[in-house]
Amino acid sequence: MTDEGDLRRRWAQGRPAHGVWSLLPGAVTAEVLARTGADYVVVDLQHGAAAEAELPGVAAAVTAAGAVPLVRTRSPSFADVGRPLDLGARSVVVPNVRDAAHAREVVAACRYAPAGGRSIGRLSGGCEQPLVVVMVESASALDDLDAVLAVEGLDGVYVGPGDLSLSLGLAGADRREELRGVLSSVVARAVAAGVPVGVHASSGREAAGWAAEGATIVTVAVDAGSLGEAVTGHLGVARART
Repeated sequence: MTDEGDLRRRWAQGRPAHGVWSLLPGAVTAEVLARTGADYVVVDLQHGAAAEAELPGVAAAVTAAGAVPLVRTRSPSFADVGRPLDLGARSVVVPNVRDAAHAREVVAACRYAPAGGRSIGRLSGGCEQPLVVVMVESASALDDLDAVLAVEGLDGVYVGPGDLSLSLGLAGADRREELRGVLSSVVARAVAAGVPVGVHASSGREAAGWAAEGATIVTVAVDAGSLGEAVTGHLGVARART
């Protein structure tokens, strides 16, 4: 059984935690993912199909299966950060954080007074001191990275390669190596600052590569993509033998 305290201690010691990313809705989906042995399951409210109303059941299923329920919030707004914490999330991964000042606002939204401004109203599960991870996925966040890494109370940074590539004008296949250099630089700077860091990945091979560079927030698969790949593979085998 892993909880948010275990993740915080592991990351502080520079040890990786391995997790999966969920775009598909439902407590059953979340439980299946958690029972794989993952340390955490991220429920994606920004781009996934899950709804906030599902979070109490989803978070409870993940927790019962021995993993930590994290939630990527719909946005970095105060309400969108607070609601998942009231509905069972034990950590938030917050997208579209612009710079260090914005990151401080996010941290404050996750802490009760006097440390912050989190509103009291927890309905289900959750915790007093959730993990707070902000996403680096814009040129402005990258420009202010050193200050972001110094924000007090921040538990980690998580790089979104897709949006960051668009923001930096590096989205094309011919710019892939240049983007890889930028991502590696973010990992190295976070490691040097002693801040847990992850780069979003969709395969174990890709995730292992980032872990070898020092990433400790290690997402190894995305459920929707993995499901599609597995079924495509099975269909291919069956049709080849028919």
